[in-house]
Amino acid sequence: MSDERGLADAIRRHEERLARDPESLAFAQLADLYRKAGRAADAVALCREGLQRWPHYTTARLILAKTLLADGQAEAALAEANAILQTSPKDVQCHRLAAEVHRRAGRIDAAVAHLDKAVGLDPGDRESNALLALLRPDATTPGEGSSLARVLSDETFVTLSFGTVCLEQGLNDEAALVLTRVVRRSPDNTEARERLEAALRARSRRRG
Repeated sequence: MSDERGLADAIRRHEERLARDPESLAFAQLADLYRKAGRAADAVALCREGLQRWPHYTTARLILAKTLLADGQAEAALAEANAILQTSPKDVQCHRLAAEVHRRAGRIDAAVAHLDKAVGLDPGDRESNALLALLRPDATTPGEGSSLARVLSDETFVTLSFGTVCLEQGLNDEAALVLTRVVRRSPDNTEARERLEAALRARSRRRG
């Protein structure tokens, strides 16, 4: 409750600030607060309005992309990320966001390409490095030499059902490896894509 109150107070302060100076760049901060408050439509509208005045304000365009992605408008989010990368090809956050959109859409190799760039620009990016370890075509199975690793290396077990079993057993890395291969092979398999995302979320929660 206190967090919600703090967010509401911050929104009110930024709304007052923007009302005093409608031409300022403060619209981006307010839009990001709207995004965090779940007010996607307000955030998108404010970003689009502000970007008409400040079309090269990268921070606002990135907030717009993040909001669109959270609102389920993945391809629109990718378009905004690509617009940033055309002028700022070293924007690490945009590469991460583009990788997420491509991954969710089943375009695993495109996701890997953006993650590679993100890691090249920020070698300390642990999350991108960890995702690359799972999404690369040559990704290795955990515990090489174990019986489970030998099973995972057999293409016979690269199936949605086996990936689901791994996920249900809490073997999140193993599930992600299997499901990534399934998605790479069948990018239009919606169920496989959804379970891959579930495995990655579970893995992220476990890592804290």
